[in-house]
Amino acid sequence: MSKKGNIGVTSDNIFPVIKKFLYSDHEIFLRELISNAVDATQKLKTLASVGEAKGELGDTRVRVLIDKQKKTLTVQDHGIGMTAEEVDKYINQIAFSGAEEFVNKYKDNAQAIIGHFGLGFYSAFMVADKVEIFSLSYQDDAKAVHWSCDGSPEYTMEETIKAERGTDIVLHINEEYTQYLEDSTVEGLLTKYCKFLPVEIAFGMKKEWKDGKQVETGEENIINDINPAWTRKPADLTEEDYKKFYHQLYPHQMDEPLFHIHLNVDYPFNLTGILYFPRIKNNIDIQRNKIQLYCNQVFVTDEVENIVPQYLTLLHGVIDSPDIPLNVSRSYLQSDNNVKKISSHITKKVADKLAEIFKNDREDFEKKWDDIKLFIQYGMLSDEKFYDRAVGFALLKNLDSKYFTFEEYKEHVKEAQTDKNGDLIILYAQDADASYAYIQRAKEKGYDVLLMDGELDVHAMSQFEQKSYGDGSDDKKQMIRFVRVDSDVIENIIQKEDKAKVELTENEENALRYSFETLLPKTDKTRYDVSLEAVSADALPVFLTQNEFMRRMKEMSVHQQGMSFYGNMPDQYNLVINTANDKVKALLEEITTACSEQVNPIVEQLAAKQAEEKALQEAQKGKKEADLTQEEKDAVTNITKELAALKQQLKEQYGAYAASSDKLHQLIDIAMLAAGQLKGEALAKFVNRSVELL
Repeated sequence: MSKKGNIGVTSDNIFPVIKKFLYSDHEIFLRELISNAVDATQKLKTLASVGEAKGELGDTRVRVLIDKQKKTLTVQDHGIGMTAEEVDKYINQIAFSGAEEFVNKYKDNAQAIIGHFGLGFYSAFMVADKVEIFSLSYQDDAKAVHWSCDGSPEYTMEETIKAERGTDIVLHINEEYTQYLEDSTVEGLLTKYCKFLPVEIAFGMKKEWKDGKQVETGEENIINDINPAWTRKPADLTEEDYKKFYHQLYPHQMDEPLFHIHLNVDYPFNLTGILYFPRIKNNIDIQRNKIQLYCNQVFVTDEVENIVPQYLTLLHGVIDSPDIPLNVSRSYLQSDNNVKKISSHITKKVADKLAEIFKNDREDFEKKWDDIKLFIQYGMLSDEKFYDRAVGFALLKNLDSKYFTFEEYKEHVKEAQTDKNGDLIILYAQDADASYAYIQRAKEKGYDVLLMDGELDVHAMSQFEQKSYGDGSDDKKQMIRFVRVDSDVIENIIQKEDKAKVELTENEENALRYSFETLLPKTDKTRYDVSLEAVSADALPVFLTQNEFMRRMKEMSVHQQGMSFYGNMPDQYNLVINTANDKVKALLEEITTACSEQVNPIVEQLAAKQAEEKALQEAQKGKKEADLTQEEKDAVTNITKELAALKQQLKEQYGAYAASSDKLHQLIDIAMLAAGQLKGEALAKFVNRSVELL
């Protein structure tokens, strides 16, 4: 028998289309050919088990062979083989109708072809100038067949002699792709795509060091583990088995996984796998894309982002499903309904597993919380359904290292930390050492403080605030606010009564305000304002505060797109002068006494000008802008300028005194130091001044 013909495609475009696909990821040709070889072997085993294939199975290994002289790469199996009729059916007549329409439809989207239309065999033509098939069917009296094609639609097929059952696919490698004749390249691809296939894959011989060099042992080098952990029953596996498999997946990972989830679903889709919770560090991006996706133990991809929810990409492990198409196109996978169902199921299984651990062994869950917090927060922020499941086991940790669920913590602080307006104020610190003085002040009041130093804590707090208010019940209508403990003095953060009024004259307020303003640092990245408040006699005399909303927005802008506006804004701090503090009262007296001679004449002029301004305003009261004469308008402009000039003179006089006052410098530096703002030269000056004041 000898036959020539054209492959059953009515357009010559099929090969360019396939090659176009493979330009984007040409290495998967080896995966496709070995997958076919494994399928052929598995089919033989199935036929033998039901008595349709007679005789001994014998050697069933799939082998990959390289001949550098002939420039060939061969994939050899001992499976069911093919008859001439089967080669004609499965190779020559590509199994789809309307080939012309198909090629025209998919030529610009070739990634939807391979795998989806069963064209895996033809992927060989990307790297080969010529492909040959030598095959002998398992069937009695079958004759071996030789098929050959040079990458055009023309082929030749004839009888040949082959001693053993099975199929050899021989690729004559193109000069441009000679890397596929290198042992290291091929072994790397086999390890990547085939390390868990259910049939042994042999490539070359094992080597060992002997007399200072590597020598072959005579034993075949088996690439894969044919019985990986996820294909076995959980009851047959120990904790050590799971850990061993984890390190088999990630040989360079030093940490042990915290715990695992063994997936085993057969309805409404087939799914197996093992997912591990690693110790998740603070950098989310580094942690992603460690899940490996398989289809019947054939590697598909490890870029699972947008295939499973983003937060699940922080997990490690394996997902295997025959319902996942063997196709490396992520866009194709994303649109597949089975993939969407699998994603939803995995989300539920992960949440259920976490809830089970929390319920059955809360102590162990709390020990692992710091290592899994980032994952759980990421999930809650990304997925409403996951939030609803996770809110019952998401934990908050206070500075005493005690753990609470959100509901538990609200009850824990409700009595002490409800302010005069009925709002529940939850205090937190991001750096316990930097905020030590503020924390101690809060504890003296009987308040509790959370430690919120994680990468997503700011986002998590905002979510808790939003979710905890407004479903209609009286309890839920209580406003809950997270406030950083060092954002203000504790008396202002949790107000138990109305603020006391500042009982100073305008001149006294100016004396304090201008004295402090002139000494505050001035930079483009940081802005400082001054305010006067009668906080309490035992509160600090001077302290820095930062608006909770603005600071939180700036922190959230680091991770959230569309918030760069906040990230570009300068940091804003408010220097609060506590007029109820005795040290401030004494300082005010010193300032007014020392500056009276220079300041009093300016104050008198200022008072006179303010009286003129008031009289002018009375005279123009009720008049529209258009009714004012130019003289009247000029009078307003002039008096405004004169008032501004007098205030500037006043500020300069107080500034001159402030520059020479160690007390003023010391108070500002103490406030800056408590807020972590005192650094470099300013810190050195503070230290030297402190020594001199002793």
